[in-house]
Amino acid sequence: MAIPAAAWQGGERTGGRLALTGSWNAEHAAALEGVVAAALAKSTTAGPVAIECSALVGFDTLGAYLIHKLATGLGSGGHPVEIVGLTPAQRILLDEVSVTIRQPEARSELGNAYRILSDIGEGVVDAGRDVAGGVSFFGSVVIALGRLFTGRTRLRFPAVVAQLERVGLRSVPIIVLISFLVGAIISQQSVFQLRPYGTVQFVADLIGILSLRELAVLLTSIMIAGRSGSSFTAELGSMKMREEVDALETMGMDPIEVLVLPRLLALIIAMPLLTFLSAMASIGGGALVAMVYGGVSADVFFSRLQNAIALNTFLVGMIKAPFMALVIGITACIEGFAVRGSAESLGTHTTASVVKSIFMVIVVDGLFAMFFAAIDY
Repeated sequence: MAIPAAAWQGGERTGGRLALTGSWNAEHAAALEGVVAAALAKSTTAGPVAIECSALVGFDTLGAYLIHKLATGLGSGGHPVEIVGLTPAQRILLDEVSVTIRQPEARSELGNAYRILSDIGEGVVDAGRDVAGGVSFFGSVVIALGRLFTGRTRLRFPAVVAQLERVGLRSVPIIVLISFLVGAIISQQSVFQLRPYGTVQFVADLIGILSLRELAVLLTSIMIAGRSGSSFTAELGSMKMREEVDALETMGMDPIEVLVLPRLLALIIAMPLLTFLSAMASIGGGALVAMVYGGVSADVFFSRLQNAIALNTFLVGMIKAPFMALVIGITACIEGFAVRGSAESLGTHTTASVVKSIFMVIVVDGLFAMFFAAIDY
């Protein structure tokens, strides 16, 4: 193979022509570096430069890179450089290697306060998008319910029953157990605090009102958000990844009607029932501890409980339960449909589903607490 060379022709100080000869390929890598360095060292031209490549007998990616490097070096002084004499194939190769990575623009260092404000701003924007997405999704659910009530579509009862069995029946043991233990713990702490004042019997009032108004519905909602909400997100996310949701749309079916409505209806039906069981379990746990640890007899405990609670105390928790179910179901389904085609995305949205559901449950509970206090109910 011919030895590579680069020779200046014409006026080197007023512009000229740099003739390249030989094989500009990887076999002559060591020599080519020296040729390029020598050509750049000899260049003092103040005018345009033409790099003549018609005499090349060998040319590969390394040669194209070095010619591009040579042209860049010659043109660094602001003088125009033209590469001539390349065959179409050589020109394509040179164009490919000429695509350089653009250096990112230098950014000034930002202070910590600016970063904190930037993170807060991004969080607010994301929260706004979540709210807008939730409202839009809820609108789709309302439209699907409208079609259901007007007879334009039908409810899939087997799917509702299957979800009821999963959401409701299978959740009973863990919800009852957790509620019983929490009720027992609250009762023990209440007895401990009330004993110095000789008012241990008031533990029945505290356990009864707290369980029926707040504790039962909150415990049930949090358990359902972690157990069933995450399951909904994982199921819908897996279907999204396998393009089953797209297949339903292709067949003319509405995924809201087929996948979302049965789950939402099952949650709305099961949540009040589970809340009632949770309240009974927490009262039972509190009564047991009050009798064993506090020395409160069963007659005194349940007499105080009967006098402390009224119908409105029971209805407060029951009214909250369907709204909690709606919030959990919508949040879980939104996150499920937001999954993209990766396992990482599935895990991220499943985690987000649980976190957002619990957050929204607490927010809704707080809003209801203020509402019931305002109307003195």
